[in-house]
Amino acid sequence: MARVIVHATVTLDGFLADADGGVDWMFGRPSAPEDDVVVENVMKNIGAIVGGANKTQTIDDGEIPYGGMLKVPVYLMTHSEHEPIERDGITYTFVVDDIAQAVESAAQAAGAKWVSLLGGSISRQCLQLGLVDELHLDVAPVLLGGGISLFAGLGQRIELERLETSAYASETHLRYRVLR
Repeated sequence: MARVIVHATVTLDGFLADADGGVDWMFGRPSAPEDDVVVENVMKNIGAIVGGANKTQTIDDGEIPYGGMLKVPVYLMTHSEHEPIERDGITYTFVVDDIAQAVESAAQAAGAKWVSLLGGSISRQCLQLGLVDELHLDVAPVLLGGGISLFAGLGQRIELERLETSAYASETHLRYRVLR
């Protein structure tokens, strides 16, 4: 059975991106091979992705999850019907207003692998619905002071159990189980 994870790189103050959606703060930091091993381990276990569709329901270069490195099914939340899009060996399926259905479809596609939830809104909705099994956070040593938050607006307390913590040159890697 698929494990549903929130996988995100965040700033120390909990932001996914700056106020304009920029993520330039993620790049150009010193890195150690151990950082790469942690991220590669997560990526090799991802079997499907759930994220949000853009307003035009197209797949633009800057919007491809994991930069297109993962050739796994992607389920995109939307408010209107749209036919699936195939691009570079990845099928993007649009799911209208039913995030539980998107996660269920992704879990079926992932099989024994993981479903990765991308974005603050998607992650918060799935946490609120009790659909998340684990959090995998890569915390960059930078404070943005504002921007797009991963957890702001969650509106409820969720207890976590620490499973793994590591820190190397570029990030601190945190892994938690969501307690139900």
